[in-house]
Amino acid sequence: MAADGLSISLKLPCVFSPKSRQYLAVCAQDGRLRVWNTDSKTLHQEYVPSAHLSATCTCVAWGPCRTVKEGPQRKRRKSEAAQVEEKADLLAMGTAAGTVLIYSTAKGSLHCTLDGGHSGGVNCVHWHPEDGLLYSGSDDTNIVEWDLQTGKTRSKWKADRAAVTSLCVSPDGKLLLSAGHVIKMWDLETKEVYRKFTGHSTAVTTLRFATTRPPDSNGLYFLSGAAHDRLLSVWQVREDGKDKNSVVSFTLTDEPQHVDLITSSSKEEAVRLAVVCKDGQLHLFEHFLNGPCKKPLSPSCSVQMSDTKDSPMPIPLLAAALGADPRSVLLAYGNHLQPVMENAEINTAERHVCLTRDIKTNLSLSMETTVSKVKTPIVNAKSKVLIPGLPGHKAPVVSAPQGTEKRRKDAGNKEMSIAEQLGEINLDASSSQKGAPKAAASLQTDNYAVLLMQGLESKDANILNKVFQTRKEVEIKKTVARLPLPAVIPLVEELTTRLQGNPLVACMMVRWLKAVLVHHTSYLASLPDLVTQLGILYHMIESRVKMFHKLTKLHGKLHLLTTQVAANDSRNPVSDVDYTAKLVYEEESADEEEASGDEALPSEDSDHWEEEEAMQEDEGDEEDEDSDSRTEPKANGDEDMEHENESEEE
Repeated sequence: MAADGLSISLKLPCVFSPKSRQYLAVCAQDGRLRVWNTDSKTLHQEYVPSAHLSATCTCVAWGPCRTVKEGPQRKRRKSEAAQVEEKADLLAMGTAAGTVLIYSTAKGSLHCTLDGGHSGGVNCVHWHPEDGLLYSGSDDTNIVEWDLQTGKTRSKWKADRAAVTSLCVSPDGKLLLSAGHVIKMWDLETKEVYRKFTGHSTAVTTLRFATTRPPDSNGLYFLSGAAHDRLLSVWQVREDGKDKNSVVSFTLTDEPQHVDLITSSSKEEAVRLAVVCKDGQLHLFEHFLNGPCKKPLSPSCSVQMSDTKDSPMPIPLLAAALGADPRSVLLAYGNHLQPVMENAEINTAERHVCLTRDIKTNLSLSMETTVSKVKTPIVNAKSKVLIPGLPGHKAPVVSAPQGTEKRRKDAGNKEMSIAEQLGEINLDASSSQKGAPKAAASLQTDNYAVLLMQGLESKDANILNKVFQTRKEVEIKKTVARLPLPAVIPLVEELTTRLQGNPLVACMMVRWLKAVLVHHTSYLASLPDLVTQLGILYHMIESRVKMFHKLTKLHGKLHLLTTQVAANDSRNPVSDVDYTAKLVYEEESADEEEASGDEALPSEDSDHWEEEEAMQEDEGDEEDEDSDSRTEPKANGDEDMEHENESEEE
């Protein structure tokens, strides 16, 4: 219910007056009621409730047209008296404080205030077509019947276990539809339940009767639409009570926000339906209600608006009203502060129609004298300034300097830059402890949701980095839970861009993405263009997970090898290795060469190596002389032998 309540509170009322469609009542973000004239396209009246900041307007409903006495007038003739027309006068506004304000457009002031009936915020109001009664549904699960003549409650009863989010009175004024999650049909005479209808999983925000036929003829139909639901369901009230399921469904592109229809009085007459969705598109339907239809019906024509720039941007439609001509539709588009009204001719033969408009030239800035003048408020030192945003977002209130001396002092001090203000933001809870010094002019933030909203709107990387550095799962879940629904898609886009960067940053972003998918699954599933918005994220996750199966196999094999190696090492402990050789084999030739080489070289230990060399040279000379003396006798002996041989021969 939290998400549903948030969506209901963010829905800004925008309603055309009945029959002539002369006025458009809009409650904007500033809590003021503005009544625009659709003929002159100017601001007709503006009303500022006394508690427009604390008790904002949640719903608006025009009362039935009536004849209004506008002060003393001259007597009219009988021929002129017949030309008096009934005009839309009273306007009921439900507030978040539980009161109902009745505003009169003829007087231009508040007609009366209905209070004391509800203890919770009013979610819906609906007028009785004839008896001057008003019905209101609230968060306190009660329905109150108000008598406008006395300004008091006529009756009050409990409608459901959940909050009453939508009401509708039948055209004959005998039946009342109320809805939370379950749709109930009440008999207004006895205040008892006539029928029950179940089929919506979220809070029902739209209830409208589609036919004016009585329920006894099996020809009474009504339609319902729910929050975050892209279908309009049509229910049939049957005599036998076998009306458990819806008989027809109309397909939409988003949640319905404004519904206008022309009822049918017989089976031969088709129901014309105009639905403005939350995405700003208009869908037109035309169908004969005569029993069940299995397939959901698509719109006969869808209308979109865009500007005339080179890169066209869509212009959201706020409300639409059907006319007598099937081709003419009264449109209100732009923003709620200053909408643009236009009676457009639409070619319903085409399935899709795109209208291009230049909003700047169509805006009418002229206002009538009934508009209230703007006054600058006097701010005291003790007063508190309420600013838009989430609860808990506070900013220091600086009183206006008084006197010339203070002005001179303030003129010397320079204003803090945005970087300095960001530096003084204290995200820790240390400042809340006792004895902690208080900053003189620092920003105060009570939760991360405010900072995250500011960072997403301004696209400030410093604020987003400080928020995304949070590693606590509890803080991340609380922050994502407090985030409003319009900020979910920008958060997913920011997380997607950050996931494509550094892997360490991606690990932190995965926690935020998990929290978003867990808390806002139902909202994301209801988006019509979910595939295009989350396509980049899906392809990125798929590319990163493609190798996961192979990596798990490799991880398992490596784990098996490491465990086996560790087990073997534990069984066979390795002792100290002895590096000394147990056997040495030496060749003989190598030993002889080493020995001869050692004899030829002088000993390094001898200090008189020169004397030893001289001694060796002397010994060598003596050996040479001996050898010469030996060779001489040998030569003489040889000669004697030769002479003896010669004599013998002779």
